[in-house]
Amino acid sequence: YQRGYSNTSFSNIVEKAKVQRGNIYHYFKSKEDILGSVIKEHENDYTALLAAWDRDYADPKDRLCRYINMVANNRNNLARYGCPIGTLSAELGKEPCALTGLTVPLFDIFRRWLTDQFLQLGKSEHAPQLALHLLSQTEGISMIAHVYGEPQLVKDELEFIKRWIDEL
Repeated sequence: YQRGYSNTSFSNIVEKAKVQRGNIYHYFKSKEDILGSVIKEHENDYTALLAAWDRDYADPKDRLCRYINMVANNRNNLARYGCPIGTLSAELGKEPCALTGLTVPLFDIFRRWLTDQFLQLGKSEHAPQLALHLLSQTEGISMIAHVYGEPQLVKDELEFIKRWIDEL
């Protein structure tokens, strides 16, 4: 994700994976197939992570703070490269191809989970809007930090968001 999808060649993938080209071609016929597999793997990882938070933290506010901390812990990479999902979405969205919209399920995982947290906080009337608001805030600050190259912006905004969550 650091290079972007368009700037990553099959050779880059082979080199990074430290395998022979033929081995990759055996499983993936194209770069698009690799991307689909990577996105599916992220779907599985994010789903497992959120399920673990649901299991390990009884209070939805604590779970929301775990989400915030996940973003905060990645602030250096976010400032340097942007959000992996967001930057890939922006890049693929510019191309009129079958890849457009491929990242929507990744955002949907978080959006559904965030909605559920707000429902558990008794915010049933506005839970979907609150979820989208929080997702937008974290995605937006990732972009702004990337534009300015300043991880501190992520930290500052997330502290503000944590105070907002505490007040719910």
